[in-house]
Amino acid sequence: MGTGKIRILISKCGLDGHDRGARVVARGLRDEGFEVVYLGLFQSPESIVEAAIQEDVDAIGVSTHNAAHMTIFPKILELLKKNDAVSILVTGGGIIPKDDVEALHAMGVGELFGPGSAMKDFASYLRSEVARRRGERASA
Repeated sequence: MGTGKIRILISKCGLDGHDRGARVVARGLRDEGFEVVYLGLFQSPESIVEAAIQEDVDAIGVSTHNAAHMTIFPKILELLKKNDAVSILVTGGGIIPKDDVEALHAMGVGELFGPGSAMKDFASYLRSEVARRRGERASA
């Protein structure tokens, strides 16, 4: 994770075949100036974390519509910790009930953006959170 352009990995996990939103987000973030690595459909938490580390991304964005978010996000966080990569922001969106959003935040997942969220809001969040995390690493 450098100091230049923000790199984000976008993916779908498990058997969730609803990828239109993830593709729209990937393109929107590219238009906003981000470097986007799009893994596509049917990924595992392991493949997502492995790619994130190999691609040296600042953030992982997972789109979920299959009600597996309470399994997927914690597993990604666990694998990042196991690989000493906890500085990578885990964020995403999709159909996630409010109570689950709060529980995921408490586990360490960043902001989650549901249907109808503005791309500018997501991009702004990524810029500020990645800048904060880069600042913490620089002063450590």
